[in-house]
Amino acid sequence: MAERPSSNLLNRAWNAVWRPTPGSLRLLALLGVIGNVVIVVSGGAVRVTKSGLGCPDWPRCSGDSLVPTHNPEHHVLNMSIEFGNRLITFVVLAVGALVFVAALRLRPRRKGLVWWALAQPMSVVAQAVIGGIVVLTELHPAAVSLHFLVSPALLVFCVALWIRAGEGDAPPRPLAGPWTRRLIAALLAACAAVMVAGTVVTGTGPHAGDAESRRYGFDITDVARIHSLLAWATTALTVIVVIALYRTGAPAAARRRGHELAGLIVAQGVVGYVQYFLGVPEGLVLLHMLGSVLMWLAAFRLCFALRDRGPAPAAVEPAAAPATATAAETPQPA
Repeated sequence: MAERPSSNLLNRAWNAVWRPTPGSLRLLALLGVIGNVVIVVSGGAVRVTKSGLGCPDWPRCSGDSLVPTHNPEHHVLNMSIEFGNRLITFVVLAVGALVFVAALRLRPRRKGLVWWALAQPMSVVAQAVIGGIVVLTELHPAAVSLHFLVSPALLVFCVALWIRAGEGDAPPRPLAGPWTRRLIAALLAACAAVMVAGTVVTGTGPHAGDAESRRYGFDITDVARIHSLLAWATTALTVIVVIALYRTGAPAAARRRGHELAGLIVAQGVVGYVQYFLGVPEGLVLLHMLGSVLMWLAAFRLCFALRDRGPAPAAVEPAAAPATATAAETPQPA
């Protein structure tokens, strides 16, 4: 009888974790990347819908209940949006735990991958704790900013594992000159500065998570202008990097990564200016947050594309248990 497709899919999922290959580990790591991008967008949905205190307690949602219940002070929609964001955190934590188990079970074991994988569930736990601080401080803008910025930091671990699982452990061989690598390091710093400034803009503007929550005491025009200047500096650095990649004969993969980053930065700039002149509508705010993490991912992929560590080691099947002796081989009693 043919095996049922659902059973076959379950077996493949089990083998991807318990008997992983470099390819299946990369797939699990990619799921971690996607999950962390989704949680950024869901956190943005919490902010723009003013659902930051939809679950006013932590770790429970409200009172003695872990799930949303009737509360006259909080609308059921706001409670559901905040609770949904918490559930996504648990899903991302589960994916991180599976990634860690798969990295431990990979043969030959690669210690570097194990540490990258361990960082994922640990970072999600830290993210959950910071989320609790956000709720308990009633959406203090500094705590909200930190809560967002942990996600790009966590994505560094996810992207590193995703890429490292597909390459070897040889010493990294640079594929670009030192000046190009320094330019890309400066570009990464500029991308980080843009995201930090973006959290200040959001904490100063109308989408701080709740109508009554505290805001930064800055002038919105001033912080938006600083954010814009940093974005223009990032754009200029990206153009310089792309030119350097062509003039120094960088690999085609690195040039493609540069084009991807340039395209995302242009799209981010368009969305940023449009949302500013339209009064920061909610949908464009979410799109801008998604663009920020995609830009961050593209910058790190460009960084990794400029060195080579050889091919990934082939997977090794676990040693089979020794076969039991046959009747003919069994010593006979005297």
